[in-house]
Amino acid sequence: MKVPSSERKPEWLKIKLHTNEQMKELKAIMRGGNLHTVCEEAKCPNIYECWSNRTATFMILGSICTRACRFCAVKTGLPTELDQEEPQKVAIATAKMGLKHVVVTSVARDDLRDGGASIFAETIRAIRERNPLTGIEVLIPDFGGSEEALATVLAEKPDILNHNIETVERLSDRVRARAKYPRSLTLLQNAKKLRPGQKTKSSIMLGVGETDEEIVQTMHDLRAVNCDIMTLGQYLQPTKKHLPVLKYYTPDEFREFKELGMQLGFAHVESGPLVRSSYHAHEQVAQATIAK
Repeated sequence: MKVPSSERKPEWLKIKLHTNEQMKELKAIMRGGNLHTVCEEAKCPNIYECWSNRTATFMILGSICTRACRFCAVKTGLPTELDQEEPQKVAIATAKMGLKHVVVTSVARDDLRDGGASIFAETIRAIRERNPLTGIEVLIPDFGGSEEALATVLAEKPDILNHNIETVERLSDRVRARAKYPRSLTLLQNAKKLRPGQKTKSSIMLGVGETDEEIVQTMHDLRAVNCDIMTLGQYLQPTKKHLPVLKYYTPDEFREFKELGMQLGFAHVESGPLVRSSYHAHEQVAQATIAK
């Protein structure tokens, strides 16, 4: 049985933080448009690398989430913000930043009838109008299981439809708020049904108490709904109020999971201690396309 780790983070999790003129420029564009990025809100360790590669993840529908997942650093509460001009602002910022690949995600908005699906759709349209060569990935919440909301997003034909299952089934209710493991699998399955050929993606974080057998089972579950791309990364505790880290996985262990994932038939597996759902997202579209 795993026990909470009291030791300092291993060497492979230490990164050098640096701010250059490009970073300052991109942050200024974000602040000028009053936009949010999950890169900043979720304290992603890869922000410097991704922004330098002209890849960014916008967080739409405000900065306050209606769910209080025990792993997430995004603020939770009752949202008051809904900017109808946000799709155009994201499209303009995408152009100004010269993004080659853009990921659009959101807080959960259970207070909205469609969970924000219509704003996702408008954002995809706006980006394509101004940036026809930019790859578009959407990382969506479960929309409360609404197939109609999912269809609204898929109608705009995103390059990748991403929905994170986050953890193994046994721990899902403890780790995630309101989200359900079977519902996440059904969403990924429905994406293929509603738009045959749609590339799908999901992610799990390791270190919250799962077993190796459960990780493998999650891989099998995702392949059973024909998920194309999978990412695995190390969970890092954002604050003391969040779930503790119960295990630090080694780079070798992550490599083994990657090899297994490829053997199971994923078109692409991104697996490593610092990997997050959108890490190297710009490369995954091409890899999934080539594999198919």
